[in-house]
Amino acid sequence: MLTSSRRTRGEMIFDIGNTIFMIFICFVTIYPIWYVLVNAFNEGTDAMRGGIYWWPRMFSLESFKAVFQSEGIMQAMWITVAKTIIGTFIHVLFTAMVAYALSRRDLIGGKLYIWIGTITLFFSGGLIPTFLLMKDLQLLDNFMVYIIPAMFSFFDLIIFMTFFREIPDGLEEAARIDGANDWSIFLRVVLPVSMPVVATIGLFHGVYQWNDYFTGMIYMNDTSLQPIQTYLYRVVAESSSNQMLAAVPGGITRSVTSQSIKLATMVVTTMPIVFVYPFLQKYFVKGMMIGSIKG
Repeated sequence: MLTSSRRTRGEMIFDIGNTIFMIFICFVTIYPIWYVLVNAFNEGTDAMRGGIYWWPRMFSLESFKAVFQSEGIMQAMWITVAKTIIGTFIHVLFTAMVAYALSRRDLIGGKLYIWIGTITLFFSGGLIPTFLLMKDLQLLDNFMVYIIPAMFSFFDLIIFMTFFREIPDGLEEAARIDGANDWSIFLRVVLPVSMPVVATIGLFHGVYQWNDYFTGMIYMNDTSLQPIQTYLYRVVAESSSNQMLAAVPGGITRSVTSQSIKLATMVVTTMPIVFVYPFLQKYFVKGMMIGSIKG
């Protein structure tokens, strides 16, 4: 009884300590986001006084109105949405096609292709050779620079391939008996039963496309083709934010400051991913478990 009592008491202490620790981690993770939200929804001039930590002192939507009225910001937002949707769709489809082929054990040279692909996980050509390659391919100041280089990822291929190898062979055999070819099997049999891993890779690459600022910074001189993250990066990196204020119709107003527009832009660029993630979370967890533990 004494041992059981001590074990129970120890478990209670562990649970309490673990709960306190997890609450602390959640607070450290969530509060910076909450701080940005609170200050973004506060009146700009008043926010410059500081002291806003938990709730807006003077609630205002003027900064968000300025963001959505700015042609430069909205153009960058449309570029980001377009490259995220198109890039994610093409990446998932193309990577899944290659992974399905490599998952076939009767593929000639399959092990060699996998060995070559594994090398790319550890070595790359570097930034300058990649830039010269993009230049020779005429992808500088071209929207396709967001799509073509990101069409394939060997890391994502491994997850896809592991999942495909867990699909029962009987499904493909039944489809072949019905007269289906490889394309029909892939599109009508394999992909429909692979939604968990498709959602997982789609979420991975969608977040990458949405948050990617580096590609636009290196390969884009045309500001009309820059994504919102690159736009925001350049404004924050500059010593003055007059560029952003100048893009606001009517210029500087009493309730809008460069800092308030920065915060509002951060909220606008972050919230779409935050809202989409809960809907894909169940597929994300299932896809990661199948692609890692079973492999």
